[in-house]
Amino acid sequence: MKKIAQMCAITLVAATAILAANNPMVGGHEMFPSKNIVQNALNSDDHTTLVAAVKAAGLVDILEGAGPFTVFAPTNEAFAKLPAGTVDTLLMADNKATLTKILTYHVVSGTMDSKEIAKVIKAGNGKAALTTVSGAKLWASMRGKDIVLTDEKGGIAKVTISNVYQSNGVIHVIDSVLLPN
Repeated sequence: MKKIAQMCAITLVAATAILAANNPMVGGHEMFPSKNIVQNALNSDDHTTLVAAVKAAGLVDILEGAGPFTVFAPTNEAFAKLPAGTVDTLLMADNKATLTKILTYHVVSGTMDSKEIAKVIKAGNGKAALTTVSGAKLWASMRGKDIVLTDEKGGIAKVTISNVYQSNGVIHVIDSVLLPN
């Protein structure tokens, strides 16, 4: 029995090491599959605006939870594309509900890596509707080899870094903020 437990432990360590070796760098830092979404996002220099927004919306505990979640994570540059003053306005306490709606629009329940997303796109004849945690829809499609997401307002975000595995899901880095109706 002890040998079986040791073999299982060795297998788990090896699997974690393989995932860590395969996890891409994000924001200049290593992303660890043993850490949760919030812990890894805190390490990314490219996601400081997203982290501030998650804190302002009170979503830290949820995104540190068991999940699993698929998060489409806009970069600081993505937030900078919004009209001037939008981020500062959204971070105000009076706008917490709107901020929460926008952030939860970037989260899908379950773990959908790029292969799974491509699979549902193919099954949907080139387009897949993804239901977000906010209850609204995003549409995933392929543009060449890139996964792109279309929001309810017709805005498009491209996945720039995919398959950043977390202990409670997966993150895909995107180049624009998605907006629900």
